[in-house]
Amino acid sequence: MDINSKIYVAGHRGLVGSAILDNLHQKGYKNTITRTFKELDLTNQLATQEFFKTQKPDYVFLAAAKVGGIVANNVYRADFIHQNLMIQNNVIHQSYLNGVKKLMFLGSTCIYPKNCPQPMREDYLLSDPLEYTNEPYAIAKIAGIKMCESYNLQYGTNFISVMPTNLYGPNDNFDLETSHVLPALIRKIHLAKLLSESKFDAVVQDLNVANIEEATTALNRFGVSTESVEVWGTGAPRREFLWSEDMADACVFIMENRDFSDTYPGSAKEIRNTHINIGTGIDVSIKELAETIKQTIGFKGELVFNSDKPDGTLRKLTDVSKLHSLGWKHQVGLQQGIIEIIDWYLNPSNRIKR
Repeated sequence: MDINSKIYVAGHRGLVGSAILDNLHQKGYKNTITRTFKELDLTNQLATQEFFKTQKPDYVFLAAAKVGGIVANNVYRADFIHQNLMIQNNVIHQSYLNGVKKLMFLGSTCIYPKNCPQPMREDYLLSDPLEYTNEPYAIAKIAGIKMCESYNLQYGTNFISVMPTNLYGPNDNFDLETSHVLPALIRKIHLAKLLSESKFDAVVQDLNVANIEEATTALNRFGVSTESVEVWGTGAPRREFLWSEDMADACVFIMENRDFSDTYPGSAKEIRNTHINIGTGIDVSIKELAETIKQTIGFKGELVFNSDKPDGTLRKLTDVSKLHSLGWKHQVGLQQGIIEIIDWYLNPSNRIKR
């Protein structure tokens, strides 16, 4: 990418997109294009077509997506597959039609089979059934990978797919119903600590409710009290977590330095599994994660693991050999990242409107 290149970041207000946009600006890329959902609905084919026709971006980061945790993925199955397919189909196709030089499609490591060998290599894709709870979302993301590969092979485009592991960082989603495990645990444990210290005004303010009675009722739904915090599952599953600003740095590095032809062996007779895992290659159990957050926040109560709730996949660790071979490695460790994201959450001045 040239410093004056016109770069469109789709989904710039989310965790992934905001980190990529910040990274671009820090590196001197100022000719960036963004649109909020109200300004441009990427599920709308005609609106997306008009945007690309008039704006003519040189490079595209496709970070726009409908995302959520295990509950949201399982309950809103139709929404997850429909909206994500619509977004990526429109953006990828219009990027081809309007001569975009390079596109990066961002997915998730949930594309891999439920019982995938560990660590998960790129060539394990489509080797076994998916985890049921997020199957619709995963299928949409797999379709995006195959769409990028297919357009490259048929039309000679330069579209690259990257699959980040579990992300956390500035502008994360802390909603108690739809957030992922790490931000959900941070908020629940923080609220439990406030309750245990009788800081009821702070609880009411955090939840944006009328009074502490209403707050307590809401928190009971999520297993939060003065004495304990409920954690879904047994705590045994292991997960890998990557600081979002590290992820953004990896994405910009790849866009600056690598092409689609770098994502597969030159001798390959069949070109497939060209996507790139982005992660740390290091995992931790949910129990260890919860204990670390509890200690960092300073909550004195108990963590109660509810084994009646689903664990999901028992282990999801990425093989990052391909990423390392392309020249990039993560910088922020989990302990440091947890301290930084707790500080970000507790300081409202750091937040942007989602």
